[in-house]
Amino acid sequence: MTIPSAYIHIPFCQQICHYCDFTKFFYNEKLADEYLLALEKEIHTYFPDEKAKVKTIFVGGGTPTAVNHSQLNQLLQMIAEHFDISACDEYTFEANPGDLDVTKVKMLKEAGVNRISLGVQVFDDQMLEKIGRVHKVEDVYTNIDRLLTAGLSNVSIDLMYGLPGQSVADFEKTIDEALQFGLPHYSSYSLQIEPKTIFYQRYKKGKLIKPPEEEEAEMYGLLQSKLSEQGILQYEISNFSVPGYESKHNLTYWNNEFYFGIGAGAHGYLPGKRTINIRPLPAYVKQAITDGKPVLHEEPITLKEQMEEEMFLGLRKTEGVSLQRFADKYNREVAEVFGRAVPHLTERSLLEVEEGRIKLTEHGRLLGNEVFQEFLIDE
Repeated sequence: MTIPSAYIHIPFCQQICHYCDFTKFFYNEKLADEYLLALEKEIHTYFPDEKAKVKTIFVGGGTPTAVNHSQLNQLLQMIAEHFDISACDEYTFEANPGDLDVTKVKMLKEAGVNRISLGVQVFDDQMLEKIGRVHKVEDVYTNIDRLLTAGLSNVSIDLMYGLPGQSVADFEKTIDEALQFGLPHYSSYSLQIEPKTIFYQRYKKGKLIKPPEEEEAEMYGLLQSKLSEQGILQYEISNFSVPGYESKHNLTYWNNEFYFGIGAGAHGYLPGKRTINIRPLPAYVKQAITDGKPVLHEEPITLKEQMEEEMFLGLRKTEGVSLQRFADKYNREVAEVFGRAVPHLTERSLLEVEEGRIKLTEHGRLLGNEVFQEFLIDE
């Protein structure tokens, strides 16, 4: 069985954002050195003899570019030693504006990285400070200029809406400024208040108030219309691109395909099982150095769960779920497995069926979680 993708987690950040619940730690040079040794041991356990051929590699975090030059070089060499970069269609690094000096950009380009995902969030210095970001708007301009000058033109930027104190007009300004760059890909997410974050603690104390739901919906509508006007088309609930520049790695997730998950707290999806790595950094390092297998636990994935996830994930895409692909993959018809859900949701104008595909309607996109719950199969 071919595994099409690999996710590699680098958990270090120069600053912990107030909303982030990913596995992350303040950057420390000694800890990062130890982590890279452990990471290499884990990768070698997966691929001891020959380079892995995968279609996509995504190096995320944390902030992979938070490490120093020597460590970034070590990481890039480690990946090149264990993966066939020449066979990789898409090789993405996440980065924060301000992290990418000229040397780091050159290193990424020379190592074969061909896509950058830049965590911009908003074009407003005061709002950036409020959400715990350390970069400034001018850093975005500087870093994008460096990337384009180096020939790294496949750049995606992340934007956030529904932030405390953010108005519809504020987000419209962010959209307009983001579009000035003429980039091929944009991702945008509403603020989710997750446990164990600074924002969660403030929310519990009544000190954090999000914009009303109707304003969030208006922000989302503005995002859709303004990007569409520029030929940047929505292909997933939160993702937009010029045709041909969709994120191939993220489509691995939404197509419910297999991927390696490598690094502290990383999740992998392999035939018949889901893997979850140890999250605390010292424990991850110790176990990875010991035997190269820092897995916290493995969960078997039943046929029922695979079919549920096929719908949850596939319906996030604008093109929806192919009825034929589902039947070929599971030897079952969608109507046979989810007979009640489809007509019920279609009657409520949350789903539509056309040209052999089931898709969310515009209204359905706003109520995605409600739709997805309908595809839980009774035992």
